Amino acid sequence: MLTLTRTALERLRTLIQEHSENPVVRITLRDVNTQRLSLSITLEATIHEDDAVEQIDGVTVALDRASAHRTDGMTVDYREPGGFSFSHPPGEELGLIMPSRN
Repeated sequence: MLTLTRTALERLRTLIQEHSENPVVRITLRDVNTQRLSLSITLEATIHEDDAVEQIDGVTVALDRASAHRTDGMTVDYREPGGFSFSHPPGEELGLIMPSRN
């Protein structure tokens, strides 16, 4: 299960209000190499057929179904300055290095 901090939720809600035509928060994971992931957050108009979708405190979060299990235990935070950050303690235990900023 993915967790969004209060500040991440507030920032995402603000972005969704500013871009109401794109109400779906998409988190995308890409392998950089065998030990690093790249994560990004974008807003989109709709969910896709192959998405895993979570409703987190009224925010619709979509992830590619094949990658969704990789976000189990992940926390998304937001801070000014710096932006969104991703924390995944189980990944650290497995030796994965998670990028700190979006």
